[in-house]
Amino acid sequence: MKQYQSFKEFYPFYLSQHQNKVCRILHYIGSTLALVCLFYAIYSQNFIFILYGILTGYAFAWVGHFFFEHNKPATFQYPWYSFVGDWIMLKDAIFKKHR
Repeated sequence: MKQYQSFKEFYPFYLSQHQNKVCRILHYIGSTLALVCLFYAIYSQNFIFILYGILTGYAFAWVGHFFFEHNKPATFQYPWYSFVGDWIMLKDAIFKKHR
């Protein structure tokens, strides 16, 4: 896999790894549930829900990759860029930047 020097350079590759609509929807669900867990952790002061959020978010995303997109998640090689990419892809979906 190519070594990306910036997120701007990485993001087109990231999107190319998420062309399957079901894969993207699973990412959106996982990210949304992760946010719910984060907010609940803060509200309840039960911080184990942060871990639940992380696990839930990645579980949905990885199901999308392994069973629908049929590729290896970029997280394995680019964990930070991939994490940021998930949130930007969700933002772009909410604001209809791409489909």
